[in-house]
Amino acid sequence: MPDCGALPALALSYDGILSTLYFIRHGQAGPRNSYDALSEIGREQGRLLGRYLASQDLLFSSAVCGGLVRQRDTAALVSEAYAGAGIPFPPVVEDVRWNEFDLDAVYREIAPQIALEDAEFRREYEAIVLASSDPSNSVHRTWNRCDIAVVRAWIEGRFASVSESWEEFQVRVRSPLPELCAAGPGEALAIFTSATPIAIWAALALELGPRAIMRLAGVSYNTCLTTLRLNHGELSLFTFNGTPHLTERSQRTFR
Repeated sequence: MPDCGALPALALSYDGILSTLYFIRHGQAGPRNSYDALSEIGREQGRLLGRYLASQDLLFSSAVCGGLVRQRDTAALVSEAYAGAGIPFPPVVEDVRWNEFDLDAVYREIAPQIALEDAEFRREYEAIVLASSDPSNSVHRTWNRCDIAVVRAWIEGRFASVSESWEEFQVRVRSPLPELCAAGPGEALAIFTSATPIAIWAALALELGPRAIMRLAGVSYNTCLTTLRLNHGELSLFTFNGTPHLTERSQRTFR
């Protein structure tokens, strides 16, 4: 298993013992043309998660969230649920290192370049753009061939882009590791983030590559709970993609 010195430029001398990291994905987001917001279902998912965690008497020593609206609002809903139950919840600290990669920017730069060399992609991409004008269209809640092609091209670095690269994104998401290693023994840390950062950390614990990362991200439910533990700098995955708070099928969403 990787330790705190396993990543370039992240070497750290660490003699601490067990702390638990609770990774929480944000609730269901808005439509494609307004993605960085929680839908009504997303807000309910956040409330349900907060009530569930509070019912387990789970006390967090600290909490952090990314800088995206959907991440911050999910954290706020969980905090409100704790307050409603009369249980303390730590102040949520915003840290943009937990942001998801900017899919809109990746799409703007890479999709037109793929369209120039792939006529079928171009037709499907134009159909997606047209369908996106209808907020009730299923295109807003599914991953399709164009999405996969764009993200895969970004990961492989096939086209020129000024957006954050896949390598830069991974370094950013992993960069809090030394600070998390410095947490005191027995601490429980809540991290409100998105599917791909959670998948990167799960893959880090399991020593998996980029293809596995995107597969893990692709099956992650909104407001899923993933737990990892740090013990003497060693990262271990204990649970992945848990949704005990979502008891009805309609509450379990991916996008």
